[in-house]
Amino acid sequence: MKTLYLIGGTMGVGKTTTCQILKRELPKAVFLDGDWCWDADPFVVTPETQSMVLGNIAYLLNSFLSCSEYENVIFCWVMHQQAIVDTVLTALHTEGVAVKSISLMCSAEALTERLRRDVEAGVRQEDVIARSLERIPLYEALNTVKVDVSSLTPEEAAEAIEKI
Repeated sequence: MKTLYLIGGTMGVGKTTTCQILKRELPKAVFLDGDWCWDADPFVVTPETQSMVLGNIAYLLNSFLSCSEYENVIFCWVMHQQAIVDTVLTALHTEGVAVKSISLMCSAEALTERLRRDVEAGVRQEDVIARSLERIPLYEALNTVKVDVSSLTPEEAAEAIEKI
């Protein structure tokens, strides 16, 4: 049986790093970061671009799910609203697939520290800190398994996800 991991979390919580590790730890695994499906400059959010990115994500995930070479399909994206998770799932062919919806959670202090390091390294802009902190409470309302990564390394976070 295949397993689909939907891993959400606010910006800077460690989704991509954790999923890259998870990909190496799980057998026959493939990983898609939703950000790769919408990497544009300028980054414009409209109904058209939102529809486009969801179509891109569904196409790639369905391709991975239908490929006999993969047992574990890992997808991460911000997914801060249940409607986003539901829209992604509705577009996927998940018959015979175990779906694990997970939200990586983090304290405001730990998140600020992680994002501050990224800002100082020039990887992110300063405004991401406030935007990311505002989204933390939204994840509590989601129908997902919550994994608090505040004090976990990415390797420990991946290990916790494997146990779900």
